[in-house]
Amino acid sequence: MNALPRLLLCCVLSASGALHAQEGPQLNLQRVKLSAGMHQIDAQVALTPQQRAVGLMNRKEMPTHEGMLFVFEQPGVQCFWMKNTLLPLTAAFVADDGTIVNLADMKPQTTDSHCSTKPVRYVLEMNQGWFAKRNIQAGARLRGQPFAQAPGNAKP
Repeated sequence: MNALPRLLLCCVLSASGALHAQEGPQLNLQRVKLSAGMHQIDAQVALTPQQRAVGLMNRKEMPTHEGMLFVFEQPGVQCFWMKNTLLPLTAAFVADDGTIVNLADMKPQTTDSHCSTKPVRYVLEMNQGWFAKRNIQAGARLRGQPFAQAPGNAKP
């Protein structure tokens, strides 16, 4: 391979690596208001593959009432890990109608997989213990705009 193709390949690889590198936390995502019973949640929304890949990485703190809602195009078994994530989190795997399918406590900076027990399109990450302190368990239903279109969540 002569010098010019190698240089171009090097530049392309460097540019693609820069797209995946995230130096600081993503703090400026769209937000949505959710509720779990009487408890209010201010959730950032991770819609794109890049936003979902970065998630809550590199964040050193998160207010108690805040979280991140990961939105996938299609329901599927969703698996999460905590590489480069500094906060202990609980993931709520959520069905289209807002029902929590299962919860998983996740330790910071680990590569252990935490998966939904059924296909879901939503995953809500909150500070670890947020759900337990409020006695919110699998089977509880979240409310908010993302779940408003599901049968059973329509307003009369």
